[in-house]
Amino acid sequence: MKTKRILYGSILFLGLLSGTACSDKLDADLKAAINANSMWKDESDAQAAVTGAYVRMRSTFATAYIFWGEYRTGYWGAGLETNATYSTAFLNQLNSTHAHANWNNLYTTINDCNLILKHLPEISFSTVEKKNEYLAQAYFIRAFCYYWIARIWGDAPVLTAGFESPNQEDLYPSRQPVQAVFQLVKEDLDRAEELMPATATKAQYGNLDAIRLLKTDYYLWMAKRQNGGAAALNMAKQCVDKVLTGKHALMQKFPDIFATELNPEVIFCWRLTQDEFTGGYPADFLVPIQYVSPGLVENPIKVGSHQQWIFLTNSYKAFLTENTADTRAKVSFDTAFDKGKNLTFQWINKYAGKWENATRIFDADLIVYRYADALLFSAEIENALGNGQTAIQQLNKIAKRAYGTDNFYAAGLPTNDINTAILSERKREFVAEGKLWWDLIRLGVVFNEVESLKNQQSKTNILLWPVHDSSINTNPNIKQTEGYN
Repeated sequence: MKTKRILYGSILFLGLLSGTACSDKLDADLKAAINANSMWKDESDAQAAVTGAYVRMRSTFATAYIFWGEYRTGYWGAGLETNATYSTAFLNQLNSTHAHANWNNLYTTINDCNLILKHLPEISFSTVEKKNEYLAQAYFIRAFCYYWIARIWGDAPVLTAGFESPNQEDLYPSRQPVQAVFQLVKEDLDRAEELMPATATKAQYGNLDAIRLLKTDYYLWMAKRQNGGAAALNMAKQCVDKVLTGKHALMQKFPDIFATELNPEVIFCWRLTQDEFTGGYPADFLVPIQYVSPGLVENPIKVGSHQQWIFLTNSYKAFLTENTADTRAKVSFDTAFDKGKNLTFQWINKYAGKWENATRIFDADLIVYRYADALLFSAEIENALGNGQTAIQQLNKIAKRAYGTDNFYAAGLPTNDINTAILSERKREFVAEGKLWWDLIRLGVVFNEVESLKNQQSKTNILLWPVHDSSINTNPNIKQTEGYN
């Protein structure tokens, strides 16, 4: 495997980061990162740079993804043990020293994309299609990162120049209004969709369906949270309809989604692989092996190598198991009584990886978007547009797989009841997949659904995160999120 030694360009107020490793699953030959003095000579350099950006993106989200996208919902609490990193998120008592209040890695990933967009046009390519694909990949990653930044922190720096030297100008940017962040997301997604060739179909990279589903997500958020109204809803509908008529489909059986990688349901994922990149947030889900009687290790209790820091709350587990016909519950979590220890253990089944040579290897791909997202987004969009019957039809496709019943949701449900059903299905479908926090906000129920946020509506920016102290201390132009001062 060819190896390139490249240094990451970075931004002073964000901090310097070290290199990343090769990725067989990303079809990569890369070691480290991006600097104009050592690359940007030929097409292989561009490939290495794009792969490096995906490696960086995966590392950025591997653990933070679920903190930002799910742990604040009130559906999670202490596991066998816990600590403040988890409990402050569970209880919505965030502070500016929390590890995931730091946007450092997001902006470093963005800087990788900025450098690609800056230097890639200088390179000669064998085909225009390949050049366009690499540009589209950079726009897709940058849009994804800024979309998350806008929802996590609101106002934020908007950086589109590639930083390669500590002597460059504009190394101390200020936070821009959130509308400016969202505007760049829109522009990047439009450019990515325009440039991405139909031949780019791998789920571990950006592809047309992934771009269109991110656009769906974006426009639905703009409609519900940024006063985008019917225009944004109709854009979301246009995007999701293209995904629904594409090459993806629901797996017939829910367990198969997580038993087979890169299956037809997966639209975009972060690939994990043994000896290259493993772990991420699922490493916190299993039972420490030393706690379990030997005869029950992997029979049936799934064990891991470190403490089980978090687990689903009792009320959420009761919700997930209230319909005994639902095939999703046991895939999401399971329990077993250990007679020898006189204890009942519980674990999350999704993303458990494999047990090999008495070692847990967390190499299950982390799925970002799958076809079920498209169906449930479609149901939400159609319901908001007044097309309740179409919304119910989409819901029933999800329900049919889950419960084995046709027409689980009857025709004629009122709009509010359909929204309740959509949230109910999302809560059952996407356990531990890093989406539910955004669902609660988008559907307007977060202050009713999350116990720790009840009667907290008047608190300024309570749904946002503070900016980490390190960013404020190294850049005098960065001001703390109002409400966290």
